[in-house]
Amino acid sequence: MLISAAQIHGSEIPAQKVRAHTTRIALSIISLFLTIAMSIGQAQTASPPGDLPTVRNAAAAIAAGNVTKAESELQAVLRSTPNDVHALNLLGIIRAQQHREPEAEQLFKRAIEIDPDFAGAHASLGLLYVQMGKAALAILQLQEALRIDPGRKDAEDVLAGIWRDQAHAAAESGDLEKALALLLQARKLNPNQPDIEYDLGMVALRMSLFPDAKEAFEKTLRLKKDDAPALYGMGRATMALAQFDDARGAFTKYAELRPQDASGHYALGLTLQALQRPSEARTEYEKSIELQPLQTESYFQLGLIDLEAENLAVATEQFDRVLKRAPAHAGALTGMGRIEFQKKHYADAASLFERAIAANSLLREAHYYLGLTDARLRRKEESEKELQIAGQIEHDEVEKHQNVLKVIDPDQVRVPAGAQNQ
Repeated sequence: MLISAAQIHGSEIPAQKVRAHTTRIALSIISLFLTIAMSIGQAQTASPPGDLPTVRNAAAAIAAGNVTKAESELQAVLRSTPNDVHALNLLGIIRAQQHREPEAEQLFKRAIEIDPDFAGAHASLGLLYVQMGKAALAILQLQEALRIDPGRKDAEDVLAGIWRDQAHAAAESGDLEKALALLLQARKLNPNQPDIEYDLGMVALRMSLFPDAKEAFEKTLRLKKDDAPALYGMGRATMALAQFDDARGAFTKYAELRPQDASGHYALGLTLQALQRPSEARTEYEKSIELQPLQTESYFQLGLIDLEAENLAVATEQFDRVLKRAPAHAGALTGMGRIEFQKKHYADAASLFERAIAANSLLREAHYYLGLTDARLRRKEESEKELQIAGQIEHDEVEKHQNVLKVIDPDQVRVPAGAQNQ
């Protein structure tokens, strides 16, 4: 059985994951400012006599939601002790929460000027820069906070989040090497964060680093059991490594978790087809079509199954469905060409293979069958050329250790433009 090779798509980090991550970062800024405020208060262990204003009282007031009292306490502390770095830092946190960023920035910088090794002020300034959208400045301050006080969870979490955001942007722009480097930095800070591992797996897939992708998805699933996107990613990575039994297990679990996702059934069908289980594969493709009739790939794979079974009339119907929606579908054009080749309609077959190659010049099967067809048409030179190209493509695929199979995007079955109107 021949399964046409094609480029994996759908390997971008899903947009909803990016949006959810950005929202979490925004919310964490507020909670981390409060955490820093409380830590400042706890650091002020000595309680002065009577009801004198203290930083600790101010922190307690912030925790209770009484910002007015907190500010009054801090202003009183600073009148008596203008260089109290904890009071400056806490007042800066209040200003940051009030979105009075320039005042907050000056307060944090003043605290750092007085005590350059005050990690809390560096962390607060870093958080402020995140709030202001100044990632480069935020990174410098958060790294300095971690240099002074290694293991600060507030700085680690936000710094890792910044690098994830930058990695998403780099991946979206196609700079996968930069995205990978940023995610590795984030993982070093946060080695047990499943979302970072998932992102690493997705970038590794796009870079064809399949063993690395598999490892990242395995760790994601250890940290976050039965995570559906990670299972789908695991299936794609193991499929690309030709570990079809492992891929079947991952896609089976994914289909159980998301039974209404057409792409899950398609992917499971693809693995079953690779395992020479065409009857079971057909069942999954039919489920995929039932859930999402406007698609091409399940029809295409059903056409291949029928072609291998020499049900040429049924295979023709399947490929024709594909080509009505996607006239330049290289795999379906090649399938139709193979049918014409078996019927000994060599001129028609050659035309179909040429159209397939025009759509995808790296489709080995189209070059191979065109070479055979040219031989039947007594075009010896053209035949040798096409067979040589087919051999070179196969050699290149082996050299890259790739067995890349087309898998529908887990977030949406891609429908060719205009298909809805057909």
